[in-house]
Amino acid sequence: MEQTRTARLGQKCIILLVLTLVIYSCKEDKVKPVETVLVEEPEEVYEFGFKLEDYVVKRDTIKKGDSFGEILQRNQIDYSKIFQIAEQTKDSFDIRRLQVGKPYTLLCSNDSLQEPKCFIYQPTKTDYVVINFQDSIHAYSSTKPIKFVEKEVSGVIESNISEALAKQGKSVLLAYKMSDIYAWTIDFFRLQKNDKFKLIYTEKYIDDSIYAGIDNIKAAYFQHNGEPFYAFEFETDTVKGLKDYFSEDAKNLRRAFLKAPVEYKRISSRYNLNRRIALYGNRVRPHRGTDFAANIGTPIRATANGTVVQSRYSKSAGNFVAVKHNSTYTTKYFHMQKRNAKVGDFVKQGDVIGYVGMTGNTSGPHVCYRFWKNGKEVDPFKQKLPEAEPISDSLKTEYIKFIEPLKIQLDGIDFISPIEEEQILDIQTSTENLITYTNHDTTFNQPNKH
Repeated sequence: MEQTRTARLGQKCIILLVLTLVIYSCKEDKVKPVETVLVEEPEEVYEFGFKLEDYVVKRDTIKKGDSFGEILQRNQIDYSKIFQIAEQTKDSFDIRRLQVGKPYTLLCSNDSLQEPKCFIYQPTKTDYVVINFQDSIHAYSSTKPIKFVEKEVSGVIESNISEALAKQGKSVLLAYKMSDIYAWTIDFFRLQKNDKFKLIYTEKYIDDSIYAGIDNIKAAYFQHNGEPFYAFEFETDTVKGLKDYFSEDAKNLRRAFLKAPVEYKRISSRYNLNRRIALYGNRVRPHRGTDFAANIGTPIRATANGTVVQSRYSKSAGNFVAVKHNSTYTTKYFHMQKRNAKVGDFVKQGDVIGYVGMTGNTSGPHVCYRFWKNGKEVDPFKQKLPEAEPISDSLKTEYIKFIEPLKIQLDGIDFISPIEEEQILDIQTSTENLITYTNHDTTFNQPNKH
């Protein structure tokens, strides 16, 4: 009997112990924090102001023979609707201006019909035209957001500045812009070995990631034949938006004439009396002007104060304007899309006298700038012209304050030697090869989604 009582007591103790452990375990579970798994929602993608996931997005480029109507017809839009769209948007955009090779996007209904709702044309990397016909028909032009990123570069000349920049993987456009800044100060065709340069410049990026080229040079330093030349960009006329480059002591780097009549992409042809053209049997056909390539519609500015003495059309020059500055100098501006000055008008330096076009005898959009001195056509870049006025006294204090941090930044940039340039290029090439290999490997191992 005693053994039975002891056994029962032992069983009760075991049961009590088990219950205690269970209760304790439950309490532990209650106080244990619950792990929360956060599921990231897919990021909404917007482009051209539209939420892309709401549409079936079709992208292509304008092909030879394509037209606005043919593109829409291929995508099941009937001719009557196309005519209606063209008529109601003609005041905003001329559908005949589509250029071969330019990209376009169709936003289509997100269903089995995939009916086009919107046509978006991109004449440039940044500009686009929206023709929207999903509700009311309307068209408008806009620009993609641009991010400006400040960069620095320096180098030592071995043979020419383009090569020094190319060794660092930099755009040759920087060389063009520098030659423009120092056009009246340094002859870039006669640079010396061991000449040095430093630049602070900005690059443009579309949608934060797509490279869109060089924006401008903010400050520059060039050491030529042992002599230093500083250049700082500064806006002298906020109304007209006129900017120019000045030295550290506020002297203008240009002369009494602007270096160029337009904001140009490049000089496509220089003054050259011995130019030979293959199209004409490689015969000498002198070119007595300087051609500045620029987009159609780019404002053309008078390079100096003067009176308009001609404003007309000719078969070879197209629409052109001539300005007599004084008894010594006269300038002409050829191939304008539209003239903006009449004979007898007095124009000031920087005034818009026309817009870049392709009128007359020309193969591309540019302005041919002609320069006369004492009745003879000459190369303006080789003339010893009077200096332009320095910054006004009212702006000089502001200018000195403005350039102070830029000069400190420039002086703090170390020169990159030719050996270091080669090393930079090798590293960039190796990195590009590695990225290419990695991307290829990643793509190769992706599962087939179809």
